[in-house]
Amino acid sequence: MISVEQLTVEFGGSPLFDEISFLVNTRDKIALVGKNGAGKSTLLKIFAGKQPPTRGRVTVPKDLTIGYLPQHMIHNEGTTVMQEAEKAFEHITELQVQIEQMNQELADREDYESESYHQLIDRLTHSNEHLHIIGNGNFHGEIEKTLLGLGFLRSDFDRQCSEFSGGWRMRIELAKILLQRPEVLLLDEPTNHLDIESIQWLENFLTASTSAVILVSHDRAFIDAITNRTIEISLGKIYDYNVHYSKYIDLRKERHEQQVRAYENQQKLIQETEDFIDRFRYQATKAVQVQSRIKQLDKLDRLEVDLEDNSRLSLKFPPAPRSGSIPVEVEHLTKAYGDKVILNDVGVIINRGEKVAFVGRNGEGKSTLVKCIMDEISYSGVMKLGHNVKIGYFAQNQASLLDENRTVFETIDYVAVGDIRTKIRDILGAFMFGGEASDKKVKVLSGGERSRLAMIRLLLEPVNLLILDEPTNHLDMRSKDVLKEAIKAFDGTVIVVSHDREFLSGLVTKVYEFANQKVREHLGGIYEFLQYKKMDSLKELEVQNVAKNQANALEKVSSENKLSYEARKELNRKIKKAEKAVEEVESMISKWEEELQNMTKEMENPEIASDANYIQQYQKKQRELEQKVYEWELLSEELEELNSQN
Repeated sequence: MISVEQLTVEFGGSPLFDEISFLVNTRDKIALVGKNGAGKSTLLKIFAGKQPPTRGRVTVPKDLTIGYLPQHMIHNEGTTVMQEAEKAFEHITELQVQIEQMNQELADREDYESESYHQLIDRLTHSNEHLHIIGNGNFHGEIEKTLLGLGFLRSDFDRQCSEFSGGWRMRIELAKILLQRPEVLLLDEPTNHLDIESIQWLENFLTASTSAVILVSHDRAFIDAITNRTIEISLGKIYDYNVHYSKYIDLRKERHEQQVRAYENQQKLIQETEDFIDRFRYQATKAVQVQSRIKQLDKLDRLEVDLEDNSRLSLKFPPAPRSGSIPVEVEHLTKAYGDKVILNDVGVIINRGEKVAFVGRNGEGKSTLVKCIMDEISYSGVMKLGHNVKIGYFAQNQASLLDENRTVFETIDYVAVGDIRTKIRDILGAFMFGGEASDKKVKVLSGGERSRLAMIRLLLEPVNLLILDEPTNHLDMRSKDVLKEAIKAFDGTVIVVSHDREFLSGLVTKVYEFANQKVREHLGGIYEFLQYKKMDSLKELEVQNVAKNQANALEKVSSENKLSYEARKELNRKIKKAEKAVEEVESMISKWEEELQNMTKEMENPEIASDANYIQQYQKKQRELEQKVYEWELLSEELEELNSQN
């Protein structure tokens, strides 16, 4: 279906791929694996026609349909979620027009025996078959099913896409691609912005799909469930295995061991042969045997051992200072933005040394509770941090907050203080930023490299409470494994907000589920939690959601029909109040953005840039701005909902 022949891609004279060749067959489900920077995303771009190779050829059939989801993209503006999703079916209308034109041409022509006439029949047959496959009926039900599966609510369908965060807008793009049912799906890290339930839905969808899939993902459980073939990119070459990822790991190890043994045996044979030649080269009685051995060596097919890419993240958290026996205790905590309640009367107790997971659908309050623990936002209720608790915090957007114009070294040197500054090069080397890599600008780093760079901040001072918000996004599997082992070896307390089942497996012993403004404690690991949810409550929850949505719809119809004058007056009052609240927050955001810009300019002065108090104020202002933007999103959503009732 897709043929790759002698493909070479070079950057700055260095080969990313070196004459690689392979075929992608119908219904192949391929996991594309390799360390960050190996070229996985580049290969997908070439398949999608977004980037040409330096040399070689990628042959794609002219009529092959391809759906491509990149890691980063520019999103459309001015449409609702439903309107944007409907764009997935524009090709149906175009195909129907083409079929009508071909039918008309067949009716007009009389050269029934000509080759072009038969070619036209073939094209028409293929187009009709394709139309039958992709469906030409009512597609709104399919749109609704897909959007709900990816985590949207029915109330989201008529909201503007611009109201959603980048992660949610990526879900809209993913929905459009899945709805188009292309013959080949190219998916670059599709799970980065999905919660666990949405990942499970996508897993089931792709498993049942008849499309070929080429998938880049660092979620091992996800690719294991979907793929039947693994292609590894390593040091410019590819290694193709017709097995899923877990089996590939075993086969790769076995293959390398066999190569080493065969290579060592051949080297031993070569050495013995050369020794014989040297010993008897000038003896006439052995001349025939010597010449025979020389010819043997000349004809020998020399074996090579595949170079292993052993560069790898080496991570060890500093020893944790001893804290109180209960580092985090939450009692009757409630957090609301305006009238929108996020957490209601929540209670959580985390003991010293525990490693726990915060899980749940996006928007259910996981990051909100983290911000409460960090004392970044106000709330009602009690939040107690234990004696001598020192927090190390890795935020979900940590990597995006890095200054793109600084080098890797400057980024760490900027925040490091005291004796640690003498060890910056060693720390960077441990994180695969050794040598010239430390002089790279942040703006040229991949997502994984930026995440690693942001992670280094956690090593700059000892902490006893690690709070990690989606720490594995963009990390390759080897880096994730090392990070997981480092967290397991960490002797402090850990809170992990993550949707990565494989990463959480064997790491956490308690799961806190965020849903319906509450937080529920589940003892045991992540797979025990998932098994419990699937067996006992998930189907029931879905039924409840359907009933709730139907009740809301009936209530809305009733309110539209029976809204009294007084009720309409009260509604208008609420709308004006909500509009005023949105305007006030927008004004504050504008003011704070200007203040941050001025502070950034001031930090060009080395004296100010080295002032720890000033840096602390700058970071605090950044966090306040992020929170205010989040508050604006919630208030805007409330205003939209009020306007829909008017």
